Amino acid sequence: MIQIKTFQVNPLMVNCYIISDDTKEACIIDPGCMTETEWSVLKNYIEDKQLKLVHMLCTHLHFDHIMGCGFVYRDYKLNIEGSMADQKQYEQLRVYMNAFDLDTSSIPAPPPVHDISTQASIAFGTHTLTILHTPGHTPGGLCFYCPEEDAVWVGDTLFQSSVGRTDLPGGNTEDLIRSIKEELFALPSTTQVFTGHGPSTTIDYEQHYNPYVR
Repeated sequence: MIQIKTFQVNPLMVNCYIISDDTKEACIIDPGCMTETEWSVLKNYIEDKQLKLVHMLCTHLHFDHIMGCGFVYRDYKLNIEGSMADQKQYEQLRVYMNAFDLDTSSIPAPPPVHDISTQASIAFGTHTLTILHTPGHTPGGLCFYCPEEDAVWVGDTLFQSSVGRTDLPGGNTEDLIRSIKEELFALPSTTQVFTGHGPSTTIDYEQHYNPYVR
């Protein structure tokens, strides 16, 4: 059984997840922590639970989701695992932080990106995460689906009663809606959806009540 811990980090209130199972192996998903103080909360959880962090997964490479990747690399020597289709977004980390008047000196530089877009899955402990390709919010959007737990981590592709914005560079509304309908809505209706911002939801709820996906 997977244990899921959610941390809301940085001024844009990104949901960062640490997921682990009985083997104590763990993944961190979208580490957007912006300061040493925020990072210490996550690190203390990892150490208190005696977890072995084996993957740093990024649903996409917008700045608010990767600000903490440098902390993870510094302390656990894990590279980012995401899609190189988001290389431009990755390179603009500090540009966007400056645009939001955020302190760029407070974070270590993020590590290189290991492109997992050609892989079918990621394994940790006794569990496997299926990699779903969901471009639209960014060109390289990925979601991570765990069939054993009926759960999916979707970043900013889908929200409760909403969808990710597509007005930023690289965004594409048609691609986003197609990704949701063909990839996410193909999952079991009972699947719990862990979003990049805001509350979690379910596939069934979004199929019935999301006004952006008809």
